[in-house]
Amino acid sequence: MITIGIDAGSRTTKLVLFDSMEGRILFAGFQDTGINPKHAAEELLTEAFQQTKLSYINIDMIYATGYSRNMIDFAHKTLSEISCHAMGVSYFFPGTRLVIDVGGQDSKVITIGEDGKVMDFAMNDKCAAGTGRFLEVTANILHCEINELSSLSKQADKVIEINSTCVVFAESEIIGLISQGNSIPNIINAIHISVVKRLVNLVSQVRWSAPIVFTGGVARNTALVELCGKELKQKISIPEQSIITAALGAAMMAAM
Repeated sequence: MITIGIDAGSRTTKLVLFDSMEGRILFAGFQDTGINPKHAAEELLTEAFQQTKLSYINIDMIYATGYSRNMIDFAHKTLSEISCHAMGVSYFFPGTRLVIDVGGQDSKVITIGEDGKVMDFAMNDKCAAGTGRFLEVTANILHCEINELSSLSKQADKVIEINSTCVVFAESEIIGLISQGNSIPNIINAIHISVVKRLVNLVSQVRWSAPIVFTGGVARNTALVELCGKELKQKISIPEQSIITAALGAAMMAAM
């Protein structure tokens, strides 16, 4: 049985083509959602078919999840991204008990029971602080690429604080720290600490235990993930393809 999972996120759309008989990912891709989530999903689908030499005839089921899931009108069913993340993470790390997912516009924590089912979750979807958007703003102000934040943060030699919890006010505070002569690595490290504090506060809202897995695009920022691990006093694992877990979970659930 070959299925497709689509995670139509607010900023990035992800698609996974999955062979459930072999338990194998045949294709995994992502691109900016832009203003038309359906168009982004269709472009990924075309790319998937080109790479795998498959077509609609070979597909048994398509499930969609994510912020814009209802706009993927060619999907057979839509699902909560909470359950999809739990399922997708279990593919990479069976036995996971806590998932920390940080996307472009929201962050969430999900607890998983021994049976692999979702037990509880908490979300921060009202404010961009503690999300990928916060890190994008930081990179823009400091004139660096977002994928440079992790390596630059590791060069920090002094701990400074960002007090603002709002992206708009934090932007002003970052500019103030620059004018005070603080180094870019120290400022980035301060931003990471601020994000981690918000994530740890989110984790405190659920009854959790290890093992912990960090997913989403922000999971590629290893410096931030390591800081989060230190605060929680636990080792945190990162899937090799951290951005596709919800799409993968949707594809796996489509095969059930």
